[in-house]
Amino acid sequence: MNNIKTSIIPQTQRFALNGNSQDIDHKAICIFAATGFFLGEDTYFTNKIALQPATDYIVDENGYVAGSEQYWKWNYDPSETSFKQVTEEFAELFEKVCKEKLSDKDVILPLSGGLDSRTQSVALPDNFRVKSYSYKFQNSFDETKYGREISKVRSYPYSEFIIPEGYLWKCIDKLSGINKCYADFTSPRQMAVIDEVSDLGDVFFLGHWGDVLFDDMGVEDILEKDEIVKIVIKKIIKKSGFELADSMWECWGLGGKFKDHLEERISALLDGIKIENANSKIRAFKSMYWAPRWTSANIDIFSSYKPVVLPYYDDEICKFVCRVPEKYLSGRQIQINYIKLKNPEIAKIAWQDYAPMNLYNYRKFDSKMRLPFRAVNKGKRLLKEKLLKNKLIQRNWEIQFLGEENSKHLKKHLFQNKKFSEFLSTDLVESFYDKFLNEDVKYSHSVNMLLVLSMFCKNDQFKNQPL
Repeated sequence: MNNIKTSIIPQTQRFALNGNSQDIDHKAICIFAATGFFLGEDTYFTNKIALQPATDYIVDENGYVAGSEQYWKWNYDPSETSFKQVTEEFAELFEKVCKEKLSDKDVILPLSGGLDSRTQSVALPDNFRVKSYSYKFQNSFDETKYGREISKVRSYPYSEFIIPEGYLWKCIDKLSGINKCYADFTSPRQMAVIDEVSDLGDVFFLGHWGDVLFDDMGVEDILEKDEIVKIVIKKIIKKSGFELADSMWECWGLGGKFKDHLEERISALLDGIKIENANSKIRAFKSMYWAPRWTSANIDIFSSYKPVVLPYYDDEICKFVCRVPEKYLSGRQIQINYIKLKNPEIAKIAWQDYAPMNLYNYRKFDSKMRLPFRAVNKGKRLLKEKLLKNKLIQRNWEIQFLGEENSKHLKKHLFQNKKFSEFLSTDLVESFYDKFLNEDVKYSHSVNMLLVLSMFCKNDQFKNQPL
């Protein structure tokens, strides 16, 4: 017997067997197609389950679950404290986590224009060995300038990388082997430069999930259950995702309606989260069911090359968030205040979501002061597009799906895979591909998921592979 204890937010997906029937779980795959990740224990197969967060498992020598017990549950137990005290407690805990896990390591720190990696850069002591990097799409906006400026303030060696057009087709077999087709292939653009960035140090220091833990969910604190179910579905369903899943449901003749099945699954999972506050409840749902099944699947790309440290995944950070009043979590206040107190120079660097505003004046983002900046930026974009004779790349899928060469590879995977055509109606695939050609933004997710399913069919060894 093996004892397996999963973390509150597991860094990697782990699986076990639970039953003898190796049937395809079509209903689970429909939800996967709609959202981009599997829910709860769901996998491609009825006899294989994903091990759930914060749970002790007993797994026998054949890989079957012999017993399990959840040892911790998400909760909302806010303490009566001041915002100053909360910030101080965050600073002490976050810096402790970083120091304990990164001491004596050559740290690889990806930097962006957001708050999570900026918070990490502020938390690291001056004597730590750190190399940082950023990347941007080929023929796109300069996303690397924020990391460049942060690195300059912290005196980090800094590298910039270009994500080239069509890189996916050179590494799609390797990528599907890493994420086991449990996530899409266009989101983890780090795959294009993973060989180069992994040579920068000993350990990746990644900022995933900070934006979920340290922000509100944008809803009222008190909501009826039906309202929360609707909000969660709205948050997790991708553009055209419901349409694709509904079509697959009908194609496979699953009976009933996909909409009813989805609502029942979300409702049941929410029932298991004993939290009244709607913001806290939704955050817990996302941390239990989204982070481990989508975010972690993409983290596997980093961890397949070098060890990974994820400070926001840390058990103590999760427990800390449960003690913080929602009024202090809303609007990223804790991270903003921490950065301003710890390193004012980094706080003065523009926040990408509110550029050109920084952490001191971002609240003026929608004011008339920003109108001239918007006009100048639009002029620069139009000029650049004119010089390039093409639109600037803004989304992950554009650099992998658009253009003649990309289309050739995409169509090969969608229409020249015999196992995929046996798995899903070619008419259905053609229908969504045609819709993508006419409305690429809306139907990019659908094509993305069809590509994943095609690769799953190609790699049928996953069916019996111990994961």
